[in-house]
Amino acid sequence: MTTTAHTAPTRTGAGPQQALLDVVGLSVRFRLRDATVHAVTDLHLALHPGELLAVVGESGCGKSVLAHALLGLLPGNAVVTGHAHLHAAGTGPVDLLNVGERHLARTVRGRAVGLVPQSPATALNPVRTGRRLLEETLRAHGHTRRDASVAAERIAADVGLDPADLDRYPHELSGGMAQRLVTALALAPDPPLLLADEPTTGLDRPLVDHTLDLLRRRCDDGAAVLLITHDITAARRVADTVAVMYASRIVEHRPTGTLFDAPTHPYTAGLLDALPDRAFRPVPGHPPMLTDLPAGCAFAPRCDRATDTCATAPALGREGAGRVACHHPTRAGATA
Repeated sequence: MTTTAHTAPTRTGAGPQQALLDVVGLSVRFRLRDATVHAVTDLHLALHPGELLAVVGESGCGKSVLAHALLGLLPGNAVVTGHAHLHAAGTGPVDLLNVGERHLARTVRGRAVGLVPQSPATALNPVRTGRRLLEETLRAHGHTRRDASVAAERIAADVGLDPADLDRYPHELSGGMAQRLVTALALAPDPPLLLADEPTTGLDRPLVDHTLDLLRRRCDDGAAVLLITHDITAARRVADTVAVMYASRIVEHRPTGTLFDAPTHPYTAGLLDALPDRAFRPVPGHPPMLTDLPAGCAFAPRCDRATDTCATAPALGREGAGRVACHHPTRAGATA
């Protein structure tokens, strides 16, 4: 497979383009009986129209919680703080983290923001065929019955689903088919922002590439995509920018080409060294429990560059891509 590192979309005009999504200081805590899970900590991100931003990191670092927090889909024991300003045509400016459920359900979910869920089996109505689910979604967004029927087959073909599979119920679909169906349902209303949470789960390599290219084309047509994945090679294939997440925090956020050519955070360097076409060497040690995060840098126990300074948590900063949260960035990144 040939991978191409994309560059961030060009901004035109007299001033900087307004972000479609601007996340400021997002933190998520889950209160348990005997502990608190620090799932997301002080997260800052901006996503512009035409941009594909990939959030990567090991399983359990908080990536999926980010997507669910933006759509108000967290359980009742979640405590969410911060702001996430959405500027989408037709909805007006809205703070996704501080607006009511009624507004999210009627105006945001599926309309301004689409979601490809990580677990399609729990997202699909078991008593609706794929065709009926797609057609109902399209009709809810203004299509006539006839138009919805035609559009459903077109969208199914776009995601690599055989039209005959649309007449199956969810329990009759393979994991890969169900994944493609939830992708089709998220794309059907043509939302300006798409949150894709591990959208290639259960797909073979050709369909992985097909799905990634489909997301890339969405951005090339002016939409924005937040791709959440543990597959850093997938991020390299299609992303404009990459945010690396570790133990609930973003530790590095850079344009894709820069991040792959000159990683700045030791954890990013370790992730890249673990790739088969590089050193194929795993990052030593294990990430900390999110119920017992250290006061300083959470990566310090696994880092050969750590010093006493790392007992204090490094700051990432807010502005743009090109940020790193490390007291001792790697030489390659520091000189890039």
